[in-house]
Amino acid sequence: MKTLRTSGVLAVIALVGALAPATSAGASSAPVARGQVRAKEAHQSGRVKRSPNMTYHGGKIMPTAVDKAIFWGPSWANTTFVGDKVSGLDSWYAGHNGSNYAATVDEYTDTVNGGHRVGSSGLVHQGHVIDTSTAAGGNNASAILAEVQKQVTAGSIVPDPKGNGYYPVYSDVPRGHAGYCAWHSAGTVSLPSGGTVTVQFGFFFNLDGDAGCDPQDAQTGHSEGLAALANVTAHEIEEARSDPASPGAWYDSSHSENGDKCAWTFNVPSVRFSNGTTWKLQGEWSNAAYTAGTGYPNASGQKGCLDGH
Repeated sequence: MKTLRTSGVLAVIALVGALAPATSAGASSAPVARGQVRAKEAHQSGRVKRSPNMTYHGGKIMPTAVDKAIFWGPSWANTTFVGDKVSGLDSWYAGHNGSNYAATVDEYTDTVNGGHRVGSSGLVHQGHVIDTSTAAGGNNASAILAEVQKQVTAGSIVPDPKGNGYYPVYSDVPRGHAGYCAWHSAGTVSLPSGGTVTVQFGFFFNLDGDAGCDPQDAQTGHSEGLAALANVTAHEIEEARSDPASPGAWYDSSHSENGDKCAWTFNVPSVRFSNGTTWKLQGEWSNAAYTAGTGYPNASGQKGCLDGH
């Protein structure tokens, strides 16, 4: 869901109307934002106590993932603005494959087309594309899908034919007064050769100097802007893998996905990826860890979070 510094999906439900306007080119229906990472200053109260574990809702998970990042906005032509963010996120996605952090999602399965299991290997990073045209903000999911469609039409992205493509869009637009840092969604794009395919995609604000989305990483040496994007990137891609699209796969009785349930909780100073890079990342919810009592507590004290350490 949208990534802010508190967990919770009720805010997403309230925003569905604002985030799902007219259908964009290539989309069969207007996409809605899911898995928001709520910013630290966004608060929620009055939650009813229910079983904390997520349940399966009949949708398809992503057994593998092919990803390519889109850096959108004129600021991405400015080397001072770019800093370590583009190279750092390329390294993040490459090292995510085969990492213990990616494996925190391995327990989730589906019953579609013979059944699948989320896997922590075979996650293919295809690099990035930079589009220096004026970027949109995150309040319109169809506008972000249209940017993905633009790159597909241009040939910069060749979507995974099985629907396991994930295309995160990193905007140069600051968050402003929005109550979230990032989100993920799904939609349909038209292929240049004809036909359509489902894609997963994400949206990320420019988080430079944004205290509400800052994981306060003092260990890894990354810039504040990269550290913030890396943390919410972790939140969104793990949710996209375990709960990618309608009718949805894994979420709890309050519609919280695995990233939401452990948002802004950090059990270790940093997590090492398979390529040796280190990152300060929030935990991800595990039903199995909660049931076995082996997880660390989330913000509600429920011991179901895994740190991937």
